[in-house]
This record gives sequence, structure tokens and C-alpha cells, in this order.
Amino acid sequence: MLNFNAAIFDMDGVITRTAAVHSLAWKKMFDEYLRYREGKYNESFREFTHTGDYRAYVDGRPRYKGVEAFLKSRGIDIPIGEPNDDPRQETACGLGNRKNEFFNQVIKEEGVGVYESTVKLIRELLARGVKVGVATSSKNCALILKQAGITNLFETCVDGVISAGLGLRGKPEPDIFTRASDNLGVEYHRAIVVEDAVSGVKAGARGKFGLVIGVARENNVAELEAHGADVVVEDLAELTVERINQLVRQKQSRR
Repeated sequence: MLNFNAAIFDMDGVITRTAAVHSLAWKKMFDEYLRYREGKYNESFREFTHTGDYRAYVDGRPRYKGVEAFLKSRGIDIPIGEPNDDPRQETACGLGNRKNEFFNQVIKEEGVGVYESTVKLIRELLARGVKVGVATSSKNCALILKQAGITNLFETCVDGVISAGLGLRGKPEPDIFTRASDNLGVEYHRAIVVEDAVSGVKAGARGKFGLVIGVARENNVAELEAHGADVVVEDLAELTVERINQLVRQKQSRR
């Protein structure tokens, strides 16, 4: 008998190979905007970088919160705007929507890749009677899972669209994971969370889940461990259902 009943996975960078696409789309949008400000306000241009900016301010956050966090880091203050703002409006929402245009263009042209080791583990969990859900800040969850052909693997999906509708707080608050667990009808200490972002493992730890697994796609094992992951792997091929169950049991025994 397993010591957990549900597994909740982040999507980008854990299930799908879309984290790099997000990073590139953010860079294209922000670099264009920073060049615009250089010309209009005579501000010095400093490019948006993956390590210094994407991971620090954007990765794992709801789209418009990511825009606000990055702009604040550069001392830039613009109106938040509305979610339906035109992608060319100079608001946080407008910039976020512009980034989404770039992202969707790449997905349309190149498709969606998945991490086969993650899909394999998910199928093994389902075969053992574990309920599986997705919790992501992305507003593109339904589209991406459909294009990847894996929608049928998940009993629930709590994404950016649902979060906005329900007023859920974004990571590092645990709201999207607790909502997914609620949807699955499983108590938090009987569910595990699988994340690749610092904000995500923080959320899992704050939600007091049965186990928080960090996936270090960015050579960031120590960083994920320091911010709430109970165990960190570079790929989910390193774990089996039995090993996860053992780790959950060990954590339960320490409580």
C-alpha cells in the first residue's frame, strides 16, 4: 500500500519541454521593450538574461506578476493595466500579452516536446491508483497538454486561467497546489508536488505536502534544496514509485 494518494506536477520544465520557449519569449519581449525605452527615455539598455532575470523574477510566477517583478528590479514603473490589454499597450498586462504572442507563435510552429521520463512515471503512478494533476502558472495549459497529446493523463488542471477566476495567489504561495489537491479529493499530506522552479518548491513546502520533489533542469540542485524541496533529481528517471513512497514514509516518520 502506498503512503500517498495523489501527485501534482508543474508543467513547464517538468512535464513539457516548454520552459526554454518561455525564457526566449520573455527575452524577446523585454529586450524589445527595453530598446524602446532606450530610444524614448534615453535609458541605458541592459539585456534580459536567463540566469539573472528569468529565473530570479519570472520563472514560476503568474505572467503579469512576472512582468511587474522584473520591471521593479529595473526601477521601471508602468500601469498594471487589464488582462485584455492590447499586446502593444505599455502596461504590465500588455507586455505580458505580447510575450504570450511570441510564445504561442513558437508552439504553433515547432510543437510541444515532453520529458518521456516524466510521462513514464505518471503512467506508472496511474497504474498504481495514484491520482495525478497539473498545477501551473501558465494560461496555456490546456493548449499545451492537448498539443502534446497527454491531456488524458490528468484528472485536474489548475492553471493561470483558473487561478485568475478563483482569485488564487501565485507561487510561492501554495494555492494552485492546494486547489489541485482539493479537486482530487486528497489531503495535502497525502499528496506529493513535483516542481522545477524555486517559487514552486517554496509553494510545495508552504502547503505542507507529503513530499516536494525538485527537478533540477538548471544545474540548481542546492538552490532547490535550500528553498523547500525534500529531494532533488536532475531527471525523474532517477525515481520510481517505490522510491517516492519510501521518501514519503521517511518524511512522515520525522513528523
